[in-house]
Amino acid sequence: MTELSKLPTCVGFIMDGNRRWAKERGEATLLGHQAGEAKFYEVAQWVKEATIPHAVFYAFSTENWFRDKVEVAYLQELFLSFTKQMLGEVHDWQCRIKVVGDLSSFTPELQAAIAELESVSVVYTKTTLWVALSYGGRAEIVAAVNKAIANGESVDEETFSKYLWSAGMPDPDIIIRTGGDQRLSNFLPWQAVYSELMFTSTYWPAFTKAEFTRMLTQYGDRQRRFGS
Repeated sequence: MTELSKLPTCVGFIMDGNRRWAKERGEATLLGHQAGEAKFYEVAQWVKEATIPHAVFYAFSTENWFRDKVEVAYLQELFLSFTKQMLGEVHDWQCRIKVVGDLSSFTPELQAAIAELESVSVVYTKTTLWVALSYGGRAEIVAAVNKAIANGESVDEETFSKYLWSAGMPDPDIIIRTGGDQRLSNFLPWQAVYSELMFTSTYWPAFTKAEFTRMLTQYGDRQRRFGS
């Protein structure tokens, strides 16, 4: 990784384009998701090499539950396989894994595996990989509001954040979306108010290290005023 003048504390990834990547190659949709999973491991390694402390990956939204049942079932199997693989490799990766979202709709086996992975990886603090599963920004905010009400607590911006699924995650300095669309699609609306947004037409499975490095360089060249 090229030495950079200024590094983000947290980078968000909207991993879009798996299905279109597969379709344009004449392959099954499910193979696109496999390629997308493989790219996750690559990008996570780039994050580590760049010594970026936090990265958050938008893997499955609350809206994705409405996709074809076969695809949704396959994705759940893929998430379970991913979680088990990370459990087996967590001491090699030496990254903390945090999963954010409404996990109640996942199978008990997947929920248990996620809980174990989070518990085992908690000792690693240099790099934290946040994975947004069954995540929707509006749902996260509503859930946080209801928690605050249940506790009878009046909140401000700082204290409200502790009720979010993503509590403890720094606001992303950069959000990168692959696949060509230029919107956030319900990804971190509370946290992204001052994020630098970067879009590329490259599909997620084809996203390259060179492109990632260029985006980090662009970030280093930007002056962030946070509304001042």
